[in-house]
Amino acid sequence: MKNTSDKILFTTLAKANMKRAYYSALAIVANHDDAMELSQQAFLRAYKSFSSYDPERNFFTWYYKILRNLCLNFIRDSKNRKVSSFIDNIEYESSESIQFEIERDEDAQKITAALNSLSDSDREIIILKEFENYSYKEIAEMLEIPIGSVMSKLHYARKKLAEKIKE
Repeated sequence: MKNTSDKILFTTLAKANMKRAYYSALAIVANHDDAMELSQQAFLRAYKSFSSYDPERNFFTWYYKILRNLCLNFIRDSKNRKVSSFIDNIEYESSESIQFEIERDEDAQKITAALNSLSDSDREIIILKEFENYSYKEIAEMLEIPIGSVMSKLHYARKKLAEKIKE
């Protein structure tokens, strides 16, 4: 970190993206505690390498690459640990939250089960696009793949999800 203004900028960007980082990690590791820990670790790593961040680019896209690598390494390193449903482990801020209501819905449970049965990469790309509303360009930058590959992978992931829901 170069100077005080960089520290202030990082703090501002980190605070603005904490919740988003947590949910992104949760989508990958499917565990509340692990998602909290990994998103914090990713912020620490981002802080240490903030000098490589280009302010002309989207902060979260840059940060997501760090977070994603940490999450994938975590999954790889804990292969023996059972990965549980990411939605089942979400702790809700209030009993009136939308997620709480959705969880009670039988159709939502069916979709959740289908989503959890997908591969990590299929689930990740669907969550990035459908739940977190990233653009194709942002997803391409986060996953370091061409936009055409994002569209293709998303198409096949949606198709697999639809087949799982029909089962």
